Amino acid sequence: MTLRTGIILAAMAAGLAGPAAAQGDAAAGERVFAKCRACHQVGPDARNGVGPALTNVVDHEIASVEGFNYSEAFVAKKAEGFVWTEENLSAYLANPRAAIPGNRMAFPGLRNETELADMVAYLASFE
Repeated sequence: MTLRTGIILAAMAAGLAGPAAAQGDAAAGERVFAKCRACHQVGPDARNGVGPALTNVVDHEIASVEGFNYSEAFVAKKAEGFVWTEENLSAYLANPRAAIPGNRMAFPGLRNETELADMVAYLASFE
């Protein structure tokens, strides 16, 4: 784990937003998203699958995609008013199990900071 990722995770554990996500490359993020396509879709025609569609995820409330059955961990975060800011999304994508314990995402996380920033930039391009 890098120092930046550790800071983001520690900030999330304390209930605070982490440092601003580094500006990423959305085109490169599209290639990184290939790791997510088995469970998620993004874009105007995206549908829920194993995971929810991720269109409009950035700066929106957690567990807000219609028709998807979220884990109790996500439902609890929604009750707290949790929003997928770039910082929160970065922390979650770096280590989903540590960021929101009890969630159902099996993906271990993006450990490469460049890929992480690129992924967030890609997802943010679908607003």
